[in-house]
Amino acid sequence: MILSSITEQIPIRTDENGRLRVGDTRVLLDMVIYSFRLGNTPETITEQYPSLSLDNVYLSIGYYLRHRDKVDAYLLQQETEAETFRREYEAQHPPKITREILLARLEAKQNRDVI
Repeated sequence: MILSSITEQIPIRTDENGRLRVGDTRVLLDMVIYSFRLGNTPETITEQYPSLSLDNVYLSIGYYLRHRDKVDAYLLQQETEAETFRREYEAQHPPKITREILLARLEAKQNRDVI
């Protein structure tokens, strides 16, 4: 028996913030792809994210492999937005303890331990 046409819906959706999520879970496509790039198998990815089904992970990776340029551009955009947010947050909320303070504390501790 030969199937005349097979259509499979890709389990990737855009949430209210424009982020891509896998299936009806909150797991970002980013996380699945980064894990895959690290060499993890779909089975391992479902162990890392138990809310994902194995078939959705395979379909998501397949989509990535067929549309690598688009997904890589999306991932780069997400990384850029995250870096911008991090910089803005750190500018608004500078650390209370600076590197200089920590180094001074370390030196004082080392001097105290020597005595």
